[in-house]
Amino acid sequence: MLHYQAIIESVKQGHRISTEDALALSSCSDIKSLTRVAAFLRDIRHPRIVSYSPKVFIPLTRLCRDVCHYCSFAQVPHRGQRVYLTAEEVLEISQAGVKAGCHEVLFTLGDKPELRYECARKELEALGHSSTISYLAEMAKLVLEETGLLQHINAGVMGGDDLLMLREVSVSQGLMLETSSEHLTKKGGVHYGSPDKKPAARLRMIAAAGRAKVPFTTGILIGIGETRRERVESLLALRNLHEVGQHIQEIIIQNFRRKPNTIMSNASEPTLDDLLWTIAVARIVFGPDMNIQAPPNLMPDGLRQMFSAGINDWGGISPVTLDHVNPEAPWPKVARLSVVAESAGRVLASRLPLYPQYVHNLAQWVDPALRCKVLHEVDSQGYARTDDWHPGEAGMIPPLRLATPAIVPFGKVRSILKKAVAGHRLSENEIVCLFSARGSEYEIVCRSADELRADVNGDKVSYVVNRNINYTNICYFGCRFCAFSKGRVREHLREPGYNLSLNEIQRRTTEARTRGATEVCLQGGIHPDYTGETYLAITRAIKEAQPGIHIHAFSPLEVFHGAQTLGISIKDYLTELKIAGLATLPGTAAEILDDEIRAVICPDKINTAQWLEVIRAAHEVCLPTTATIMFGHVDAPIHWARHLLRIRDLQEDTGGFTEFIPLPYVYMQAPLSKKGMVRPGPTFRETVLMYAIARIFFHTQISNIQASWVKLGREGVRACLEAGANDLGGTLMNESISRAAGASFGQELIPEQMKEFIKSCGKTLIQRSTLYHEIAPALERIA
Repeated sequence: MLHYQAIIESVKQGHRISTEDALALSSCSDIKSLTRVAAFLRDIRHPRIVSYSPKVFIPLTRLCRDVCHYCSFAQVPHRGQRVYLTAEEVLEISQAGVKAGCHEVLFTLGDKPELRYECARKELEALGHSSTISYLAEMAKLVLEETGLLQHINAGVMGGDDLLMLREVSVSQGLMLETSSEHLTKKGGVHYGSPDKKPAARLRMIAAAGRAKVPFTTGILIGIGETRRERVESLLALRNLHEVGQHIQEIIIQNFRRKPNTIMSNASEPTLDDLLWTIAVARIVFGPDMNIQAPPNLMPDGLRQMFSAGINDWGGISPVTLDHVNPEAPWPKVARLSVVAESAGRVLASRLPLYPQYVHNLAQWVDPALRCKVLHEVDSQGYARTDDWHPGEAGMIPPLRLATPAIVPFGKVRSILKKAVAGHRLSENEIVCLFSARGSEYEIVCRSADELRADVNGDKVSYVVNRNINYTNICYFGCRFCAFSKGRVREHLREPGYNLSLNEIQRRTTEARTRGATEVCLQGGIHPDYTGETYLAITRAIKEAQPGIHIHAFSPLEVFHGAQTLGISIKDYLTELKIAGLATLPGTAAEILDDEIRAVICPDKINTAQWLEVIRAAHEVCLPTTATIMFGHVDAPIHWARHLLRIRDLQEDTGGFTEFIPLPYVYMQAPLSKKGMVRPGPTFRETVLMYAIARIFFHTQISNIQASWVKLGREGVRACLEAGANDLGGTLMNESISRAAGASFGQELIPEQMKEFIKSCGKTLIQRSTLYHEIAPALERIA
């Protein structure tokens, strides 16, 4: 026992368990100690989410050349019955999956039936195929094209060429090793007479999958005559393959279930303790990073114990089809799995057949033709999108149910919220933790933000009457997210390039003033003919036409460009702009203040340090600015955290930010999206969380969080007003940047429309200046 404890302690300290020590665990019966260390290891890399995949199960053929003694899936042919599902049958099952919200099609089939049955060969020939794998590839392609569902394929033992052919139509493949025990293939063993169950053949294929860069599922089947030592040997064999290929995305620990009309119909099934022992040892052998799964329908009374033994995934759960391999075992309700997760301080999240760590490295692991589809289906963490909402589109708004005070967030979130509410600076990891909030945690984060908003702003919702003047859409920069610019890339343009004259800018300013505007907001492309004098001339022209109007103009990019073309310092140039009449700067061009992301979305734009330099200089010459973030493309919560930290650090130094404005990425016409390189904007959960976390994180530093009605629409704004936002921004009069990207919520929201909308929210609408001073007439309570 002392030896086992030494092994366990070594593992807990982060040491990879050796082959010798792993084999020694086969004699350890201390399940409590094993499961405790397994859960500890699991929580290092999978601390908060338990995943599952909503799927449909398509048994393309039930014929198989193997005769496993426990299997009821494989059948023998019957006269008059088809061997393979037809294309129509495959599509019918897949389309039912789409309607039920599934993300995965699982193709499972018998191994090479054409090598045993003449009827299979004849039917394949009639279908125009020489092999089952070839027909499978056609069906997988059909499902992908007709339904968009992603494929996971379990097609039995095959060679490298077949793996590569299926890689073109699937994002993952699988083959259970089951066991590395050769004696089970001998006479009297469960795999006797099953050539495809020879361990060497299966291990060769799993190794080939690694060379082919196929994300792979495998695992062991327990209770079929193997010893515990042989289970450990099987796990070690898989670990060896994974350490070479890095391709095994999950290890399944599956317990044998006896079935009628099979040779093993009277065999003993593994006990729950036996399953828990194996799960724990698998976690210990593979360590923190691996996804360990146990099918919940095969031991339904042990779900909590299975989780405690070290799993982090429940596998595929189908709302449409039964488990054709274990038809006697119905799928558990997803609601039940969610309760199990929450009882353990976790949240349940759906995933694709591709795990998040492989989603984040698509270039290596997924065929180019499938990458766009994967990106369209995932959120920023690599899990499945749970709504069809996209910024700029009038889609279904998922309900935001603010948690009742009785709902207490899990320990880590609770401590983070307490720290933030006290005004303390959160760490990068703490911010990332908040962005991963789901379920009741998500609701409690939103409630906390709403309470802070009420404390700081009351029930007042502010807006400014302004006009956007985008003086040119010609730009020599190549920002890959921008559909507004008409620069070097001219494909798919919605409008021709233009360059407004000073007279036209003055006319638009005067028109805005006559309509009650107190502000003009000016931004545009970086025209190749523009210099710093251009921006000075624009500012002077506006002040000449309307001396009393507030000029909110020129992003840090335009300021940087202007100073550079005049050969003067940024601070000196900002001083000249201020003398000319500039009053505040929009903190746009920030996108994501992380150069890793900027290298992808705006590689020739100013970098993070340069953006911060311009903003700091503006604050030093007493030009307040806003701060923005444009999120939901190639970024992730860690990049959002870094962005927020940099904004807060600067605010603590200068106090010059008037508001923070989250700008969810509008994807429809953006070049990056047209090339299939990015996600289609943030999910609704992520969008609302950005507003909520901004309120929480900037508490005591930035009092105003602005919701962009252009990108969110009215119902999206309503949700954000319940999660920390207190400002609607401007009426805009001619918003064109979001519209160019595909947003459909209009170019102007007049005060009367705002009043009507805010009335329905039960809040008080106030008109403000750019600097958040209330503007007469006196407040009107919208009852």
